[in-house]
Amino acid sequence: QVQLVESGGGLVQAGDSLRLSCVASTRTFSSYVMAWFRQAPENPEKGREFVAAVSWTGSATEYADSVKGRFTISRDNYKNTVYLQMNSLTPEDSAVYYCAAGDVGVIGTSQYEYGNWGQGTQVTVSS
Repeated sequence: QVQLVESGGGLVQAGDSLRLSCVASTRTFSSYVMAWFRQAPENPEKGREFVAAVSWTGSATEYADSVKGRFTISRDNYKNTVYLQMNSLTPEDSAVYYCAAGDVGVIGTSQYEYGNWGQGTQVTVSS
């Protein structure tokens, strides 16, 4: 089991930037595909929405269409940390953002492909 701790959320204005961090407590961090998902409280029935994912080495990434060109996912395997740089934020980006780790070896966009989750960090973007 991997423990994941997110940080970096907060309240910002539209157009601002935030960088989320997620630290993993595992000796095998580099063997996990890492991802960010988000969930807006007003839409619990939608489940967790895929945002971005990065491969073991960081050489491959995938993004939701809604964040392409604005968000960047990266990882530092020496620091057991994955990042999500979020630029040009809009109120529609407001949600609880969750870090996830998957050991299936390929980048997935479904929450069910990830077996380890953090507690989440709140991002609120005001208009």
